Amino acid sequence: EVQLQASGGGLVQPGGSLRLSCEASGLIFDEFAIGWFRQAPGKEREGVSCITNTNGNTYSADSVQGRFTISSDNAKKTVYLQMNNLKPEDTAVYYCAATYSRLLSFSIATMCSEGGWDYWGEGTQVTVSS
Repeated sequence: EVQLQASGGGLVQPGGSLRLSCEASGLIFDEFAIGWFRQAPGKEREGVSCITNTNGNTYSADSVQGRFTISSDNAKKTVYLQMNNLKPEDTAVYYCAATYSRLLSFSIATMCSEGGWDYWGEGTQVTVSS
């Protein structure tokens, strides 16, 4: 059974930092991509940052470019999202998701933007407020 455990959310002031972790189990880690998504109240879910563990390719949404960094520790089967210079508009529930990525047609940018991921974890709340 594939399980994804997200953690690291909390309350932070504007300009502050948080690091989210997504620990995966029940899958062959380097055959999957892991993505971070978020959903704010009244808004649709959006892809934030995603990484293909097969080859290390990453994608981040324009709204977080230069502020958020996604990374992966294959030994720990954990993907991290380092979030710096947080803004109030980053407030949302953040989810991590996994999908099989060892396909010739696989595009991390397309998957992160358009969705269709196979497995989802519970969310972790991130609140940016003074």
